[in-house]
Amino acid sequence: MIKKFIDRLLGKTSATPSRRASPFGKREDVPADVHGIDPKLVDQRALDVVHTLKQGGFEAYIVGGAVRDLLLGLRPKDFDVATSATPEQVKGLFRRAFIIGRRFRIVHVIYGRGREHEVIEVSTFRAYLDSADAEQVAGNERTSKGELAGMKHAVDASGRVLRDNVWGPIEQDAARRDFSINAMYYDPESQTVVDFHHGIRDAKKKTLRMIGDAATRYREDPVRIIRAVRFAAKLSGLGFTFDAKTLAPLASSHTLLADVPQSRLFDEMLKLLQTGHALASVAQLKAVGLDTGIYPLLDVVVQRADDEFVKLALQDTDRRVGEGKPVAPSFLLACVLWADVRKGWNQRLNPRPGQRPPPPFAALQDAVDEAFDARIGDVSGRGKLGADMREIWMMQPRFDKRVGTSPFSLVDQARFRAGFDFLRLRAQVGEVEEELAHWWETFSMASDDMREDMVDAQRRENLAKPGAGKARRVKRGDSDHPAGTSEPDPRFRSSAGDEGEEGGDDDGPTDDAEAGAPQADGSAPAKKRRRRRRKPSGAGRAEGGGGEANGND
Repeated sequence: MIKKFIDRLLGKTSATPSRRASPFGKREDVPADVHGIDPKLVDQRALDVVHTLKQGGFEAYIVGGAVRDLLLGLRPKDFDVATSATPEQVKGLFRRAFIIGRRFRIVHVIYGRGREHEVIEVSTFRAYLDSADAEQVAGNERTSKGELAGMKHAVDASGRVLRDNVWGPIEQDAARRDFSINAMYYDPESQTVVDFHHGIRDAKKKTLRMIGDAATRYREDPVRIIRAVRFAAKLSGLGFTFDAKTLAPLASSHTLLADVPQSRLFDEMLKLLQTGHALASVAQLKAVGLDTGIYPLLDVVVQRADDEFVKLALQDTDRRVGEGKPVAPSFLLACVLWADVRKGWNQRLNPRPGQRPPPPFAALQDAVDEAFDARIGDVSGRGKLGADMREIWMMQPRFDKRVGTSPFSLVDQARFRAGFDFLRLRAQVGEVEEELAHWWETFSMASDDMREDMVDAQRRENLAKPGAGKARRVKRGDSDHPAGTSEPDPRFRSSAGDEGEEGGDDDGPTDDAEAGAPQADGSAPAKKRRRRRRKPSGAGRAEGGGGEANGND
């Protein structure tokens, strides 16, 4: 006690507090009999990457969320690798490897092709640098691209890290990671877990704890706020909760997200909604006070999560992810914004008295445009995502038509399945008849002959409905128009008078000529002469002679 007082007077500091203040923690090499990871859960391609790097003379470990999931007995969906090799050195060891990113340069090692391909993300150990040691730029990541071009470690005025490409040892790399349960390194060859910040202890206690001062770490990268919610949602089913110091500044730090590029926020929103825990993510956002203010479209999702239609869409997305099926953001967002589109569509189809309603498809297109302008913005409303959402919406009126060639062309469209799943959800909430969704499900899986039978049966059913036999207006071009029949129709008068009527013209056009039949010599139909006005005093006979019978003018 006295020694500490004297040291303080002399300006000396104790070695023990210095060690405690170190941000690098203390390395622990935990053997397999303690951590209990099942090596069978490790992906063979991740093993190959680690083995190749170690043979090249570098340190290499499986790292991050994969180690966390392995500790919890879960099979990771993605495997990341951390190494002492630089991105250029990693690229030189693999045949299909690509350096990506500017803010954080990493390498993607590709295995397989097409939809079956897998990416192993390889990052270089990064140095732990204080914001005071970094180069500062006046703007942000978007406005200072020219300044950032030659920098390896840079921050903005608030302390947010804009560049982090300075390499360092493994203990410094661990210190710059976010949560303790994501800062463990697993060597699959020795089956050892390297732990610097009590990640194994926190995993057993089911605690989400930020490494270092939480407020500072959120300021360094505000996206950590969203990542914290996502991890909490994913692990809530296993009983994980936030450490008190990690949770305290979470909600108040959300204003930092204003400087994050919209494209990055949009990507983080999709991770919240498409990693199999969409409903849990919404619940977690509400629980920590972040139900508004992160991203405008996410605010709409949270606001409408209790609507039956949107809730079914979120449940369906979680189910498909759990079953290993692909999910598309266009489908979920189309469900979220359907209320806006449907409202605008109905308003246009029911105009004010005296106004004529537009065609249904034109009304729907206008409603879609209005919803995009109001909700989507500049990021997600452009490109393929916006086009897919439009196609899902514009497909809905076409499901009502089940006769003719329309069903055959609709079922062959590339986005038919997404449009049908959308229709199925509408049927579940009573917006359309269940029978309609069942018909299309059967039709989509039927053979060509069965599809023909279904369309014929639907046509007969339509004709049998009340009002299906109402008289229609007969046009001259229709096959059942009287001008195309051989029998005279009492509704039409012959220009030469009724046949057999006393005082009629003997040389007027015959019934065959009126019907448009060709003459015996193959000349043009005589009905063309019938349309000409008759000249007075028999001039027609004098000039034409037998011209009408021959078809000459």
